[in-house]
Order: sequence, then structure tokens, then C-alpha cells
Amino acid sequence: MRAYAPVQRVVGVLLIFISIGFIPPLLFALVNDDGAAHAFAISLLAVSVGGALLYWPVRRAQRELRISDGFLVVVACWVAVCLAGAIPFVLGLDASLADAVFESTSGITTTGATVFSGIGDMPISIRWYRQQLQWMGGLGIIVLAVAILPMLRVGGMQVYKAEATGPVKESRLTPRIAETAKALWLIYIGLTAVCAAAYWAAGMSLFDAITHSFSTVATAGFSTHDASIGHFDSALIDWLVVFFLFVSSINFALHFLALRRATAQVYLKDPELKLFATLLLIISVLITLLLWRQQVYDSVWESIRYAAFQAVSYTTTTGFATAEVYLWPGTLPLLLILISGLGGCAGATTGGFKIIRVYLVTKQGLRELQRLIHPRSVVPLKLGGRTLNQEVANAVWGFVSLYIVCVVILTLIVSGIEEDLVTAVSVVFSAMNNLGPALGEAGANWGPLSNATKWLMSFAMLLGRLEIFTILVLLTPSYWRH
Repeated sequence: MRAYAPVQRVVGVLLIFISIGFIPPLLFALVNDDGAAHAFAISLLAVSVGGALLYWPVRRAQRELRISDGFLVVVACWVAVCLAGAIPFVLGLDASLADAVFESTSGITTTGATVFSGIGDMPISIRWYRQQLQWMGGLGIIVLAVAILPMLRVGGMQVYKAEATGPVKESRLTPRIAETAKALWLIYIGLTAVCAAAYWAAGMSLFDAITHSFSTVATAGFSTHDASIGHFDSALIDWLVVFFLFVSSINFALHFLALRRATAQVYLKDPELKLFATLLLIISVLITLLLWRQQVYDSVWESIRYAAFQAVSYTTTTGFATAEVYLWPGTLPLLLILISGLGGCAGATTGGFKIIRVYLVTKQGLRELQRLIHPRSVVPLKLGGRTLNQEVANAVWGFVSLYIVCVVILTLIVSGIEEDLVTAVSVVFSAMNNLGPALGEAGANWGPLSNATKWLMSFAMLLGRLEIFTILVLLTPSYWRH
């Protein structure tokens, strides 16, 4: 077991750190006397002691972390945090283990799918905690996406590793990751503060403004109300949400560079961001036309408002809603579920394919068409004027292949459990893309699904969040041999 000592040490330290997150909801529970204080007090004690018990025996372990340890560290940390995060739901809401782990995993992976109804009637500390889970998950995702996965040669950011933030290099785990994390977290926290202030100024209560800024910047989707953003029935709030979702879906490495260089040119020159903005505009116009054609709303302006909101919310895999999308006519609900596969930019908290992969797959397809016309031509694959090597192209196609295989296998299993193909397809797409909303039996919430489906979808959420490769590599015998 000495070989796993560094992994055990990291997980132990992380659990001790995560246990601090139970203090704010504990204070909420005590101040408001909402009956959930015991849930957070016990969680704080159990998780901190558990982390200490993991850390103490291996605190003096000599072996340092290697790049190959990174896969196990990342998966072990995320699983441990998801399990720890489930404890307050079991103790405070008397939820089943399947429901509690699902809700915790959904929050931490910023999926935003919920098994609960009557959210407005929950203790205020639980409502705060659900929102906080997403925000803390977003903190981890930013560093995971920009600083850690590129070193493991996993994730959309590997395409950018040569020109993103300075500390993001293909090297061993060094203290420079801490520097990267600090810079990115400051941007993340600053964006959250600005978002909360804007929501408050637009008419939300201070509690709702802060908690919904957590969801927005993490592109997560949990709300303190069953009707989500639709609860506020405000066009101003809707457009503010659209704006902050767009900003939060941009590669945080670009935010870093823009602030460091004090220029917006980095945004204007980024091909992924330009494609992302173009796709959002096209999707918004398409949904507006479909809503207007089917006379879902009385005016074209209402159609634009609801179409743009849902288009941005689903494309960024947030899952906020201002309408009961699953009741919209025709193919609109399925279209929105499918476009969640696009995701936002690499290096953000969004799920899905990531726009950079869509961009590269499209360019590769066009390159192959040119080769058919001109068999002897040499057409390099370029991104922003830089030629990409074949290794990156292979990794993109590898991700696409594994994504399709995972979606097909999970859909077949869930359709056998739930006996409803619409439900199966939508929940698998939603979980794999870290979206949240679904159709069929899971249209209103995921509570009616069987426990087996909830466990499977908890796994699918982690699979999507950790970019598939990170988890699947642990299932290969060769990894454990070496």
C-alpha cells in the first residue's frame, strides 16, 4: 500500500479542506434555527476526522506524486468529495443514499439535476448548501480543466497547453499549479461577486442573488426555487443571467491573459470563442423562429427572450429555466437536449464536447473532403494560425469515439431499466454533458427514476466531468501494472 501513500495523503488533505465548507450552512442553520444544524455539525466532524485518519498514517511518505498518479488522484478526490457532500442530505432531509449521492454529485460536477421537489420549502441552510456545492465544484473544475488535465494529456485544454497561461505546461506536478489555481480562483471569485451584485441590483433578494451567482458562474443550474430563474419573472434578470452565463463559459485562461495584458484583444483573436458566440447566435435565432412559428408566445420579443435564455442555458450546460421546456411543442425539447453536447469553451466549468473539439472535428472533416478532391495535397490542421500535431487530432477523435460508445451503452442500460427510450436518451445526454434538465419521467425532476438509474447517472456525471479518459484509464489492466 506504500505505493498509494501519496494518493491517500492528497485525498486526506482535500477532505479536511472540504469539511470547512460545512461551516457556512451550519451557521445558517444555527442563526435561522431551521432544524438542520445537526446534519452539518455531524458532517463537519465526520469528514474532517475521516480526512485526518487518511492523512496521518502517510504524512511522512517520501514518494512524490508522478504524472501517472494524477489519474488516480483526480478520480479518488472527486469520488471522495461527492460521497462526503452527500452526508447532509441523508441527515438533514432523510434522503436515501442513492438520492443523496446523486444530488451531491450533480452539484459538485455542476450538472444541476435534482431528485428533490419542494425546494422552496427546504431548510434555508440546505438551500444554501446545494448552491454552495456547485460553486465549490466549479472552483475545482477550473483548476482541473486548465492546470491538471492538460498535463495528463486529457481534456480540451490540451490543445491550448502551449499558449494558455504560463504555468500550464506539460511537466510534473509542481508548485506552479498552486500559482495558477490562485490566479484562476481570484478571477472566479471576482466574477461571482460582480454577478451577485448585479442580481441584487436587478431585484433579487440578497440570499437569492448570492446563491444564484454561485450557480451562474459555475454554469451549474441548481436554484433555490422549483421554477428556477422563471420564479423571478423578470426580463432584466433573464438577460443578466444570459450575459453572466456567456462570460462564465469562456476559457478562464483567456480571462487570465486579458487581465494580465490589460487588453480585450485575446478574446477577439480566439477562434474557439468566435465560434462559440456564432453558434449561440444561430441557435437563439433558430429557437426564436420555431417558437414564433408555433405561436408559443404572444409576441416576437417574448419569443426572443425565452429562446435566447434557453439557448444559452442549454448550450453552456447550465440548465437554468424560465419556461417548462419539456412541455414545449414539437422537437424543441429534444433539440435543446442535443445542443447541450456542444458545451462551452475549454477551460471553463461547462460540460459537453467543448467548442474547441467541435471546431477541430469540423476542420478535420473539411480537410478530408479536400483530400478526396486533391489526394496528394498536404493540408495542415491549424488553430489560430498554429499547426497542430497529429497527437492532438488523434486525442480529439479518441474522445469523440469513447463519448459515443459510452452514450450508446448507458442509453441501452437505462432504457432497459426505465422502459422509456425518451427518458433514457435524455437523462444519459444530460448526465454525460453535465446539463441537468431531461425529458420524459425526469422532465420535472429526476426523483421518479429508479435507484439503479440514479447510481448509473451519478457515474455518468463524473465520466463527463472528468473527460471520460481520466476514469476509463483506471479500468485498463496496464495502468495498474505500471
